[in-house]
Amino acid sequence: QVQLAESGGGLVQAGGSLRLSCAASSGAVSFVVMAWYRQAAGKQRELVAAIYANGLKKYGDAVKGRFTISRELHKNTVHLQMNSLEPEDTAVYYCKYQPNSASDYWGPGTQVTVSS
Repeated sequence: QVQLAESGGGLVQAGGSLRLSCAASSGAVSFVVMAWYRQAAGKQRELVAAIYANGLKKYGDAVKGRFTISRELHKNTVHLQMNSLEPEDTAVYYCKYQPNSASDYWGPGTQVTVSS
């Protein structure tokens, strides 16, 4: 059973930056798909960014050019650097660990609030 611990959320003004982190208790983040999703109030959960075992990165259209996903392998951690934040980025951000197409593990989520 993989447990994920997210951190780094908070309140920031528009135009500011935050860095989210997701630490996995077991398994190796380098061998699986790691992803960040977000869910704003009243909306469906959406993909923000993903990083694959081969290092390929994928971003949602709304965050391209502003957010960067990365791995810190010696800490078994994935980060999401968020720059030029907008009020529309306000949401609960979730980390997902996906070892294969049939299973996945989710963190409890961390709140990001961007004030205008």
